[in-house]
Amino acid sequence: MANEVGASDVGARYARALIDLAVESGAVEAVEADLAMLKHALAESRELRTLIASPKFTFEDKGKGLLAVARRAGVSPLTGKFLGLLAHNRRAGALSEVIAAFERLAAERRGLIAAKVITAAPMTRAQEQSLATALRAALGRDPQVEMSVDPTLLGGLKVRVGSRLYDASLKTKLDSLKFALKRA
Repeated sequence: MANEVGASDVGARYARALIDLAVESGAVEAVEADLAMLKHALAESRELRTLIASPKFTFEDKGKGLLAVARRAGVSPLTGKFLGLLAHNRRAGALSEVIAAFERLAAERRGLIAAKVITAAPMTRAQEQSLATALRAALGRDPQVEMSVDPTLLGGLKVRVGSRLYDASLKTKLDSLKFALKRA
């Protein structure tokens, strides 16, 4: 049985190579800032997401588009070269996975652990700080918390740390109750 490589594996491999190059050249912070800007651009621009994901565009077009965004944003030379390589290797569609993997690797280098928190409603600053304190106590390391909101949770929250998911959402509790009642 062949071992297929998924997009996240590709993203992790490219992110590892990029962080190794960034460490070697002393540009980790610059590359991290560049990738944060690209992550924001991907979130805000449907056109950019379409460009890198659509098979209708050639790898040359994807490379030109990514480099145009990079030039306009003033990214570091290392990030610019990396984006060109990603497009040339026909991996532009993995950019989001590369960014996510790079963020995890950079956080690990700083002794942080990445935690993705999804809540039903936006949290106040005090609630976010309280959550970060609780995560620090539970994990034994400082968390780098990424917050997002999903109103379908109805209440509560979900916390993902690495491959573990802690689900304290009202929706999950109601679904569990519904399942238990069906079995009774």
